[in-house]
Formats: sequence, C-alpha cells, structure tokens
Amino acid sequence: MDKLIITVAPTGAWPTKQDTPYVPLTPEEIAEETYRSWQAGASIVHIHVRDDQGRPSMQFEKFEKTVKLIREKCDIIINLTTSGGLDIPDDERMKPFMELKPELASFDAGSMNWMNTSVFLNPPKFLETLAAKMKEHGVKPEIEVFDTGMIYNALNLVQKGLIEKPLHFQFVLGAPGGITATHKNLLHLVESIPAGSTWSVVGIGRYQLPMIYTALSMGGHIRVGMEDNVYLAKGVLAKSNTEFVEKVVRLAKELGREVAKPDEARKILGLKKTFEDVG
Repeated sequence: MDKLIITVAPTGAWPTKQDTPYVPLTPEEIAEETYRSWQAGASIVHIHVRDDQGRPSMQFEKFEKTVKLIREKCDIIINLTTSGGLDIPDDERMKPFMELKPELASFDAGSMNWMNTSVFLNPPKFLETLAAKMKEHGVKPEIEVFDTGMIYNALNLVQKGLIEKPLHFQFVLGAPGGITATHKNLLHLVESIPAGSTWSVVGIGRYQLPMIYTALSMGGHIRVGMEDNVYLAKGVLAKSNTEFVEKVVRLAKELGREVAKPDEARKILGLKKTFEDVG
C-alpha cells in the first residue's frame, strides 16, 4: 500500500460558531489550525474561507491572505475549493486557483440536490471551463464524487483531453442528497475508477469513523476536519482539527499504515510542482 495521505478540511462552508466554538473562520485561525494539523501528520489542506460575518464565501482577498499565512508556516499541499457555497458566480469560483496557483483544487464533478432543500449546480459547460482553466494554470483537479455518475462525468472530460491522468478522486459519502456511506458503496466507487488513479474518502458526520477504517484497510487516503464533522466522538465536540488528524494517525499506526509527509504525498499524487515552486 502507498503511505497514507491525510487531508485536513478545517472550515468548510457550513459549520458556524453556534455549531461549535472551535471552527476556524478567519485567515489567521485557518492558518494556525492548518499548521498544527501539518505538525500532527496532515499533508494536504482543503481550504474554504468565510466573509467577515462568517458566511460561506469565495472572496479572493480571504483566500490570498489564508494561503500566504499557510505558506509562511509549512510545506503542506494546498487544495482550494471551487465551490465555497451555493449560487456563487462561476468567475468567483475559479479566481482563487487561477491567481494563487495551488497544487490542487476541488472539482465537483456534477450537480446534486443538496440536503433536499437546494441545488448545487455544476452543469456540463461550467465543468468543461473549470477543467480547461485548471489545465491551463497547472492545477491538478481533486475530482469530488458525491455519487457514481460523477465519476463518468469526469471520465468524459478525460476523453476530451481536459483532465489529465493520473486522476485523483475524493469520494464524499453520507452527504444528504449524495451516495450513502456504506462499505459496499465505497467499494463500488473504487472499482469504478481507472487503474492507476488515487483516491481519498470523506465520511460525513457519524459516518466518518467507519469510512476511515474502510479506507485504511483498502489502501485509500482520508480526509477529516470540521468541514465534514465537528464531533470527535458521540456527543464530544472536537476542540481542534488537529484532534481528527491525530486520531487518524493513531489508527493508521495500529493497522500498519505509514503516514505520508507532504513531499511523499506529492509523489503519490503525481504532482508536477514542488513546495519550492509554489512557496
């Protein structure tokens, strides 16, 4: 098995200070949580930002400051969101990765009914533009998959020459409106991607721990953090994102999986840049 790549997603678009007082919202808070998570064993950070009122945002200045602070602290791989929330204009969704040149950016490979209340729109034309811009700017897509059909949306763009192999998939299981978080469903997703691809898994909320164990045993990689779950255990709020990373490192050690450092993760993912190129 490859060494384990741990991604930390410290903020996301949804948790508020009312949900948990520990979620980082400002660039300074996000950078500090990222640094501590890197110290604990995370090699990728998936970044969302918030506006001054704590609402989901794609405000470029917030991304710029957050990325600058993180790059000053450590060599973690930066993965910028291209969603940020619902109903955000396409240009705003793409500007952060086009200007800041991270090594990775999220690529939500299809539309979905979000929490049965709204629609998360990623229509075909936007996905083609998004893929083309990532290719142009040398940013590797992290193909986010909330349901099986999104795999085939991404493979269609591979056939068109807009996404290059090797592919990296982020499976998101347990999100309301997406595929349910079961071992069988994760196995199905893994068996549906091309040979030579890498993959990571997110288990939303209470599904986080079962998906961690499954990924560890299958040789996949793992994302944790307050974007996906604010509880470290039933009824126990995590006091930092670092606690999630430390838990995965401990479980990986018990199962004999070594944890990848950022440079090792770059090689596993086939990233063309080094930290010196982007730092």
